[in-house]
Amino acid sequence: MQHAYILTLSCPDRTGIVHAVSGFLLERGGNIEEAAQYNDPDTGLFFMRVQFGCDQLTHEDLKLQLKLFADTFSMDWQLQAAREPMRTVICVSKEGHCLNDLLFRWKSGLLRLDIAAIVSNHRDFYQLAASYNVPFHHVPVTAATKAQAEARLYEVVEAERAELVVLARYMQILSDDLCRKLAGRAINIHHSFLPSFKGAKPYYQAHDRGVKLIGATAHYVTADLDEGPIIEQDVARVDHAHTVEDLTAVGRDTESQVLARAVKWHSEHRVLLNGHKTVIFK
Repeated sequence: MQHAYILTLSCPDRTGIVHAVSGFLLERGGNIEEAAQYNDPDTGLFFMRVQFGCDQLTHEDLKLQLKLFADTFSMDWQLQAAREPMRTVICVSKEGHCLNDLLFRWKSGLLRLDIAAIVSNHRDFYQLAASYNVPFHHVPVTAATKAQAEARLYEVVEAERAELVVLARYMQILSDDLCRKLAGRAINIHHSFLPSFKGAKPYYQAHDRGVKLIGATAHYVTADLDEGPIIEQDVARVDHAHTVEDLTAVGRDTESQVLARAVKWHSEHRVLLNGHKTVIFK
């Protein structure tokens, strides 16, 4: 079996990029298994994801040769081992539906993850974590201890060599500094169809406005609250008879599904950042 890799890249658009990438891989014995590309006419950028097998070069040799090749196109690129599970830390508060869903999908082999730790500002889910044999870190957060709590959270992320941090209904606003440290590798689930109903208690806001659809949004975490690049969204239909509690109950399934899809695509290196938007090769 050949070693499988995933190459993702973006660069200024020009003719011949697909031909050049294909030729580069062919010359090194690469066998393309999956490829997708997108030209953004608004930004003039080209995006591509290629999954391929190759045995003639090591991972490090491929990276060295790719750097020389990519420089001629001014490419931003990454080369990942396709079968390597992504080291992940999940953060949660007192709502456990998204956490439970992610753990079940992971253990069922549906997510290419290696869940290394769970961090929570409450103790509610330490038994759930133990049932999956995942280390649980209780890190209380108050206004007075927020800086120390974030330092502890980041310590866990670094110690576990986490490539992904999932805020699975972690009801804390991260500082600008921590957002910068986790840029492009932290996914949040917000329980509304952004950009509607940002911030706290979106189901209360939705009920107050009498909406007929409620939604959920998975997005990358940035310093601007609920403004990060959107990865996935979905909605559920409701009506005038639904209470806030009803909206919350209906929304849980939507939140779990939306977050799971976003985590899956990210872990398979299918999401490329395009400014404040994303390009997703499903």
